[in-house]
Amino acid sequence: MRTWLSVVVVLLLLGTAYAELQNVTVGGIIETRFRYILDSFNQGQVGFGPTPEIRGLAGWFPHRPIGDATAAQLRLDPRNVISLLDWSKHTNTWAFAELATSVNVRADFTDEVTSFIEFYSFDIWGQDFRSDYITGVDRRANTTDDVEVLQSYIETNNTFGLPVRLRIGRQCLQFGKNFLIAEKTTPTQRFSFDAVRATYQQDKLTIDAWWSKLADNSPLEEDGDVDFYGVYGTYAFSDAVNASAYWLLVRDARAQFDTQGGWIQEWLEDVIGLDDYDPTTLHTVGGRLWGKFSGFDYNVDAAYQFGNASVTGVNFKQPSLWGFYGDDDAEYDGNWGADVEVGYTLDITWKPRLFLGGVYFSGEDNRDVSFLEWLNPLDKPQASVSFNRLFSDLNYAPVLQDNGEMSNFKQIRGGVTVTPTEKLWIMLRLQNMWANGTFDWPVNWRVGRFRWPLAPIFDFWTQESDDNMGFHADTIIRYTYNSNLTFIVYYGHLWAGDAVRDGNYVLGFGNQFHGGVAKEDADYTFFWSILKF
Repeated sequence: MRTWLSVVVVLLLLGTAYAELQNVTVGGIIETRFRYILDSFNQGQVGFGPTPEIRGLAGWFPHRPIGDATAAQLRLDPRNVISLLDWSKHTNTWAFAELATSVNVRADFTDEVTSFIEFYSFDIWGQDFRSDYITGVDRRANTTDDVEVLQSYIETNNTFGLPVRLRIGRQCLQFGKNFLIAEKTTPTQRFSFDAVRATYQQDKLTIDAWWSKLADNSPLEEDGDVDFYGVYGTYAFSDAVNASAYWLLVRDARAQFDTQGGWIQEWLEDVIGLDDYDPTTLHTVGGRLWGKFSGFDYNVDAAYQFGNASVTGVNFKQPSLWGFYGDDDAEYDGNWGADVEVGYTLDITWKPRLFLGGVYFSGEDNRDVSFLEWLNPLDKPQASVSFNRLFSDLNYAPVLQDNGEMSNFKQIRGGVTVTPTEKLWIMLRLQNMWANGTFDWPVNWRVGRFRWPLAPIFDFWTQESDDNMGFHADTIIRYTYNSNLTFIVYYGHLWAGDAVRDGNYVLGFGNQFHGGVAKEDADYTFFWSILKF
């Protein structure tokens, strides 16, 4: 496949060598967002975000596979339970301003050839340039990574005389309502893919196919790259019925291992069936159905995942007679994700739209052991693998710090939108969230902010975390000043449920802990201005 792609690139370069420049356009976006986050994150360091805090020591789980991804990233024993969230009034308010700037240049040539380059910079106010007014010796500036090439690609239309558009280079990918693939991680932070993408469009049918490189480890590993493939097709039957179907594949061939010993140890592991990780192959098949008719509108997104999950299983270490080993049989099989919403717009003043919807991302929590497993020194760990939301930016619960990465949870929501004037749009939304697979703590005694396990050696003796994360209310006000300038105000409040104190693995696609030390209500608000030119 790589050889074929190389041939295509050479042919395109040869075919466009004599194309003449016809038109150049310049555009861009300037976005400023002022954010206030109250009573949720831990304390932190300037410019580095909240400080991870241990909620449960690895020694509390002597026979249990926890697989905490945050602990693994910090090079700690992944049986530590670590959280970035506090959920109490003991923490400071996080207040800061973001600036995102994009400038792009599009050049159109003859023979339907286009080049596109976009530069992007994301900054926090007060973190660059001069801020030390006392001595003038300022070390806070970071000028090495301010500006990135967000997009840089060659595009051909009617390629080889076919209704096919071909893009080669760094580019943003976005499909549907960003359920699984979007170009942002937050409203102001963007990302892109180094990819080759072909788009076939004929009448009501559109088919996209692409290959992208997520990580290149050559020459460290012969087969150690991370690649993202996909085919996404859409057919517009009518305004009332539109349908999409897709297949996505992330292949992560980076070597995963528990130990690196001599040939005797490796032979023994092969005999027993330990430390044998295949490349991760995350397959996602799904579809979308949406439309509008007689005042009604609907949108249904659903996806199913299967494949090897070595990159997750390797973190689920469990002491055994043979040492610390992860789950080399971990799989994504059986994971579902869905988002459904139905709305109705009343044909009266302000055009109120009432809507009702829900979300479900399957998840499991196998971080406990039975009495028999506790007795068995050769017991192999079982990973907890939840639905992987890939590259989504849908933020279903901003106060709960979703940011497109919560999984292992379900939600019910409802609300109304109104349009008082041509320029003003308002949304009021109410929702509740629950964890699916809940975490089991060792039986413990709580004193204020602290938790004391009673008998951690008997870690089959547990108590379950609550599943109710809380009731969430959102208000969004959007004012379109003109066709170029938009202002958005957001306010969200969380009436915290017991689950934010107890904690469950719902962040990081079910690999990061969400619990704090209390269950105080929390707030989040921001003011966002967007100027396009």
